[in-house]
Amino acid sequence: MISMEGIQMKRFYRAVTTAFAIVVFGIPLRFEPVSAQAPNPTTPAPQTKELNSEDQGWHATVTPYIWFAGVHGTVGALGHEASVHASFSDIFQYFNIGLMAAGEVRYNRVVMPLDFMWMKLSDDHGIPIDEAYSIKAKMTETIVTPKIGYRVVSTEKVKLDTVFGFRYWHLSNDLSLQPTQPEGTFSDSANWVDAVAGAKISMWLTPKIVVIVAGDAGGGSARHDYQIAGGLGYKISRRWVLQGGYRYLSVNYRPYGSNQFVYDVNMPGLIMGATYSIK
Repeated sequence: MISMEGIQMKRFYRAVTTAFAIVVFGIPLRFEPVSAQAPNPTTPAPQTKELNSEDQGWHATVTPYIWFAGVHGTVGALGHEASVHASFSDIFQYFNIGLMAAGEVRYNRVVMPLDFMWMKLSDDHGIPIDEAYSIKAKMTETIVTPKIGYRVVSTEKVKLDTVFGFRYWHLSNDLSLQPTQPEGTFSDSANWVDAVAGAKISMWLTPKIVVIVAGDAGGGSARHDYQIAGGLGYKISRRWVLQGGYRYLSVNYRPYGSNQFVYDVNMPGLIMGATYSIK
């Protein structure tokens, strides 16, 4: 049994030892077990990673552009077909171009691009059919492509969008004999829709220079319908990016069991435009 005297001696010994520790080491001596160290209040707590700031909220852009489109392939109207060929040099010589505009609305990672094209293409040389006559072909196109998609990758230097939608075509073909002959002109038009899916990737090489590659493919009314484009952009201000590149569009519309309207062509050409960021 521990006496009252022994308890008092232990208390005295503890008081002396504590005082000695304060004098020599500058810290109090603790006899009880040391509890787990509390976190440093100055250390910031881990934060949940958020989306890239450019992916947050509403954003909108508009891109007017010009496509110097050539045309190669076969067109037909009212059962009459003709081969067409307008080379890259013909594009500038005869100024066969299209006027177009693209736009995009984005909310967080959901993207909604829209592309509109109106073009007049023609083979100004005429295609000889014998020693006396040739066929001159003219094509007028209106193409509207709305899509919706999701931004799969969004970093400071790389952005990748996957999209799907449809492409609406309105086309007219005019074939005329040269020299002009009575009943020597054949005209027809067609409207159709193709489902398409694709992707767009933007890679920022520097804060001002971006490489863009995009494409889609599909079909429906047409046997095939696809395009691919690539270009280089230069950011001249906070809202404006100048762009230049190359675009290739191919479509084969030739309804089965019908020889009335044919549009089986490839359309390559240089493209130039500028993107304005509305928000």
